[in-house]
Amino acid sequence: MNKRIPEYFLEKTQLIATVTFAVLFAIVFLNIYIPFSDTAWFRLGDSVFFLFTAGFAAISICILIASRILMYHSKKWFKMTYLEYVLWCFAEVVLICIFYTFVTVDVQKPAEMPPLQIFGKAFLYGVICLIIPYTIAGMYFAIVDKNRTIRLMSSKGFASDQEPFHGVESQITLFDNSGSLKLSIKSSSLYYIESDDNYIKVWYTDSKGELKKYMLRCRLKTIEDSFKGTSLIRCHRKYIVNSDKVKVLRKESEGYFLDLDNMDIPPIMVTKTYMENVLSRFSVSR
Repeated sequence: MNKRIPEYFLEKTQLIATVTFAVLFAIVFLNIYIPFSDTAWFRLGDSVFFLFTAGFAAISICILIASRILMYHSKKWFKMTYLEYVLWCFAEVVLICIFYTFVTVDVQKPAEMPPLQIFGKAFLYGVICLIIPYTIAGMYFAIVDKNRTIRLMSSKGFASDQEPFHGVESQITLFDNSGSLKLSIKSSSLYYIESDDNYIKVWYTDSKGELKKYMLRCRLKTIEDSFKGTSLIRCHRKYIVNSDKVKVLRKESEGYFLDLDNMDIPPIMVTKTYMENVLSRFSVSR
């Protein structure tokens, strides 16, 4: 549970899809649950209760949206673990259930049921309405990410601005999030890959030796996992470099830097998280 969650858990598309699926799941479940509940006051026909129902639904959705926006920006402040993600999801349930309890006490005024008991029932059904769709959505995106990685690792296709080549020289084949092949280049032409939110920028030289940039929608983590054991190495939260293109590994007061064998490329910093991996690749001790 202390392991960091995959980066795709905090992607915009994943967060939006998760909230949308959870809301639709909750609507279906609550329509089934209402006839059997002694605390539910949701109504679609009665004008007064319909306003309370619409208001509660709107505020609850706003709570989820605000929570997921905050979750999206949390990656700037800390690396979320599975335990923290689970606690975050349950905190959303608790917050909405507290809000539901206050509204129920104010609207329905149940004389024989104390607020704590109302909250207990609300929490049970809140877990069903949110945690179950969260779990299903997480499993779905995990399968999608795994399939994407498998396709990336096994493809032998070729698509680039260069002439097809023959022989034993390896190539780097990249797909976007939809699984479509976007770029395949000689590993000897690739310099580094840069993360740009939900996109990556692939920096390479074309057949004329000019430095080019190609952008596609893909996660840097997918690239890192797919090309383990190759010349590609993660050195920074935002960068993966081709170790075959490293001309100098130097240590400055701010840390280690990689100079690639192209004057147009600025030095790339090695952060502490990836320092040991980089130093071991070049057989250098601190």
